[in-house]
Amino acid sequence: MKQVNWGIIGCGNVTEQKSGPAFNLIDDSSLVAVMRRNGELAKDYAHRHRVPKWYDNADALINDPDVNAIYIATPPDTHCSYAIQALKAGKPVYVEKPMALNFEQCQQMIETSNQTGIPLFVAYYRRSLPLFVKIKELIEQGTIGKPMLVNLRFYRSPSPSDLQTKNPAWRVIPEISGGGHFVDLAAHQLDYLSYILGEITEENGFSTNHGGLYPAEDTVSATWKHSSGVTATGNWCFTCAEDTNIDTIDIIGDQGKIEFSTFKFSPIKVKTPHGEKEFYFEKPTHVEQYFIQTVVSELLGNEKSPANVTTAANTTRVMERILGKDK
Repeated sequence: MKQVNWGIIGCGNVTEQKSGPAFNLIDDSSLVAVMRRNGELAKDYAHRHRVPKWYDNADALINDPDVNAIYIATPPDTHCSYAIQALKAGKPVYVEKPMALNFEQCQQMIETSNQTGIPLFVAYYRRSLPLFVKIKELIEQGTIGKPMLVNLRFYRSPSPSDLQTKNPAWRVIPEISGGGHFVDLAAHQLDYLSYILGEITEENGFSTNHGGLYPAEDTVSATWKHSSGVTATGNWCFTCAEDTNIDTIDIIGDQGKIEFSTFKFSPIKVKTPHGEKEFYFEKPTHVEQYFIQTVVSELLGNEKSPANVTTAANTTRVMERILGKDK
């Protein structure tokens, strides 16, 4: 492959700035077609982003001879079917997270990728963002010594869409999303921690719906262990008071601590016996661009992407176990 010509299945809000424009900003990469079931919205997206083609049918986009790679940005309940269809059509797939509705579907996607020999990537893009690359470097350089413990806290008050109890957003309908905000957001956190501390090998959890605003759980507590031996605790609440909102991960080592935010792009804070230091990084205009660059690079036969479908699938398995959905 000398040029990656992308087609997007599901050109919704997530593609407006986070990802969509990035495909045209990378060398030897272009966005040539988009699809959405609502044809008028697909047409509008194509017009605003100067995309040559638009469709209201996924089959047509997948079979478009000008498209040689597929980005799936639909809700998780269709990730598996679209990915398998695209892979069987011989087209590499870049799929949004979480990888699929459940671990079983993740395995089906990986199996199809292996059988066809066509690459599959999952959009855990923090693996390539400079802020998170720096945290990985700090860990590997032994800045805090040997990592021993992780303490994750994520509390958020209900969003306006959460309060629309008669018409809940798809992200809090388990049949579409696989869970609630925990599945949507903790997926990034658990995948990244697996990337820098090793695969999660043991996990336990409790979940409940305190607010009753939507069908999915809104409060989750979990413990888990990484293959490196690091143990961790995490607490997520999506129905708390606004003045208790927090987004913090602490990695404790035997010689210090690293504190950072997953979603706020606040400074990385490092505390050791030698003092305290902060590292600042601006939020990129298109946060997936660095990661998409690595995917394009691998497809062109150059450097390998840090993407890992086995870990991505394991992240889904871990979340299922924490929520008790594996029983």
